[in-house]
Amino acid sequence: MTRIIRFAVKFVLWFLAITFVWVLAYRFVPPPVTATMLLDGHGITKDWEPLDRIDPDMARAAIAAEDGKFCSHNGFDRQAIEKALARNARGGRIRGGSTISQQTAKNVFLWQGGGFFRKGLEAYFTVLIETLWGKRRIMEVYLNVAETGIGTYGAEAGSQRYYHHGAASMTVIEAARIAAILPLPKQRGAIAPTGFTRRYGNSIAERIGVVRRDGLDACLKD
Repeated sequence: MTRIIRFAVKFVLWFLAITFVWVLAYRFVPPPVTATMLLDGHGITKDWEPLDRIDPDMARAAIAAEDGKFCSHNGFDRQAIEKALARNARGGRIRGGSTISQQTAKNVFLWQGGGFFRKGLEAYFTVLIETLWGKRRIMEVYLNVAETGIGTYGAEAGSQRYYHHGAASMTVIEAARIAAILPLPKQRGAIAPTGFTRRYGNSIAERIGVVRRDGLDACLKD
């Protein structure tokens, strides 16, 4: 039993040390690839861009669509989680309450899917990136690794794919439409969207102004 305990303690210490160094490294260098990219049978199209070379409205669109409290929470939005749990308890389509920080932790360090073990790791990595990276870096990484289309990752590659120009010169509606497809990038299109995707994109475009007006993106400023 003592040997098992020693092994467990060593394993935990090694895990903590390795993950700490791993996360700290990505504070300074772009993640070269993610599990989602490696498992994508459609190939990988990506082009890393620093946050100051992505139109600010793209970050505002992500906040408007995914995480209105991004700049004020510590990585977890308790109210959103509670609402998601309540909705799921009533039945119907399962919905989550993940923040941009949680999504970034999952996208960069883990794999897609559910389960308590993966969610536990997601929470652990979320705490690490909130502590070691800060909000601006989290948003920068998120906008570069999020899936924006079939085999397409990041705002720059998405902008090139749909609009044939870089993410630095996106319009409000272009940014909003990319944000609108983020939950289901393989099923929704940013070009001439119809139905829900069009309405959702228009709604996000309107909320971008609210994010700007109310300073909900203040943590992203230099």
